[in-house]
This record gives sequence, C-alpha cells and structure tokens, in this order.
Amino acid sequence: MRWPISSLNAIDLALDIVARFASERMPRSFFDGWMTVAMEEAKHFGLLSRRLQSLGSRYGALPAHDGLWQAVEETAHDLSARLAVVPLILEARGLDVTPSMIDKLTAVGDDETAKILEIIYRDEKKHVAIGAKWFRFLCARQNVNAAERFGVLVRQSFRGEVKAPFNDRARAEAGLTPTFYRSLSPRSR
Repeated sequence: MRWPISSLNAIDLALDIVARFASERMPRSFFDGWMTVAMEEAKHFGLLSRRLQSLGSRYGALPAHDGLWQAVEETAHDLSARLAVVPLILEARGLDVTPSMIDKLTAVGDDETAKILEIIYRDEKKHVAIGAKWFRFLCARQNVNAAERFGVLVRQSFRGEVKAPFNDRARAEAGLTPTFYRSLSPRSR
C-alpha cells in the first residue's frame, strides 16, 4: 500500500501550488481552495498514519515511488500544466481506483480502512473539482478550449500513461468530463 506516502506528498503538493504560483494573478479564492486541500490532505495523512499504527506499521515503512514529485518538476514552470497533471490526472486516478479498493477491503472484513478510504474518496472529488474549476478559469482567461489545452499539456508534461478504466461518474461530478481524458488513453481510442 502506498497511500500514506501519497497522502503526505499531497499536503506538500497543495502547499507548493500556493507558494510556487503566488505571483500569478489569481483570485484569493484560488489560494483559499488549495489551503483547504492541504488541510484535508493532512486529515487523510493522520487517518492513514493512525490506521497503519493500529496494524503494527508506521509511516515510511512501506515502499513508495516519486511519481508525484516528477510531476511537480515537470510542471514547476506553468500553473495550467500543474493543474492539468496533478489534480486532473493524478488525483483523478484516485477517483477511478478507490471504489474497488473500498470493495476489496470490505470483502476481507477491513471495514475500518474502507471507511477511511470513503472519507478520502469524498474529499478527493472536491480536490479534483478545485483543479478543474481553476484550469477552466485559466483557459477562459486565455480564450482557449479547455479540453484541447488539457490534452496538449498532458502530452507535454505527464510522463505516465492515462489509464482506463475511468470512473466517469465521479470525474463528471468533479467537473472533469470525458472530452478531457478519453482521447489520451490508449484503451479508449
């Protein structure tokens, strides 16, 4: 399981977007939204850390990858690219995989971890929605098609593959429609 590591990185990512792009001409509510994301990610980290401890483990005991930080480096120069890759690709992926993780945990009797993931899933929808809102805002400001711009930025700045299957319903609830991501997935073409 990689989720505690990702949760701690997610706090840093939310704070990074506030600090790194503080000089951008953005409404204050942009920064307020990302501070809320950071606080919710801190809540997730606490929930997951306590759960790990109850299972006899601890934060840092499990292997992790640095995919999130690769994304930070690739998008450090461009707020639109950061929004496209971090909340709209990486966090949106959580919307795709978390329901099946919850089902598997429930099936093996780990209702406590399943409940934690339900909280995270609900909050992640809000995080993707914040990313989608501000990505669309920037595209409208530049008078460009948001879905087309998304595709260009993802191809330029994302090292991984946009993987199906997609949780279209959860993504749509977060303001991320299939026109954004379907054409980027090899299985959806």
